[in-house]
Amino acid sequence: MRSENSWVSGSEQGDFSEKTYVSPAVIRRLPRYFRYLRELIRQGKMRISSGELAAMMDVTASQIRQDLNCFGGFGQQGYGYNVQYLYAKICELLGVQVGIRGIIVGAGDLGRALVRSPMFEKRNMEIVSLFDIDPKQIGRVVGGVKVRDMAELEDFCSRTHVDMAVLTVPKNQAAEVAGQLMRLGITAFWNFTGKELSESEAEGVIMENVHLGDSLMILNYRLCQRTLGEENEKKKKGRSTRSPSRKRQI
Repeated sequence: MRSENSWVSGSEQGDFSEKTYVSPAVIRRLPRYFRYLRELIRQGKMRISSGELAAMMDVTASQIRQDLNCFGGFGQQGYGYNVQYLYAKICELLGVQVGIRGIIVGAGDLGRALVRSPMFEKRNMEIVSLFDIDPKQIGRVVGGVKVRDMAELEDFCSRTHVDMAVLTVPKNQAAEVAGQLMRLGITAFWNFTGKELSESEAEGVIMENVHLGDSLMILNYRLCQRTLGEENEKKKKGRSTRSPSRKRQI
């Protein structure tokens, strides 16, 4: 089961020699800082204030300062934040420098789309193989990565260091495949199967369940609410333009 507490190395002025408690909510926001700071570097921006960064990210300046103070602050009053330095520290916190190696299990449409995505390379992660049971997929090279037979999985993992697995298999196969991978020593999963897999499956397991449909339904809800609001507004305007009927007095 995932702990409510998150601990990262960090102390004053970005010294990560000590462990510091950081809430899961702050950890979830770090990738946004990573993306926005990377864009600022592309634009040649050297420094930025908490107010400017807050406006970009659509949060408050107070939220920015609170989040970054969890790790020692990184900013100077009257100067703001050094963009390159802050980006380097966020990368360090997120483990970008580690160089994670992963595999994708399931070479269907989603698996092939993911391996072609530049997001792994941009985060210093490497997909070293895809695996599938479909003879039509086995042997193909997708995005520079070979698709291997699932029968080769154990031998491959014994010869190749693998930190994590991306699961894109059918929902009804998710638990079985995850269990097989755990027995091979893989304990970190990015799970796209639609099956909610628990970290309590085995000690030390890290599980990120991704439900793309959840985000779609939130969009659907907001769209429906907007449409409903527009319809109600039209009704109000319609009532206000109609004069009340009155009987003529004789």
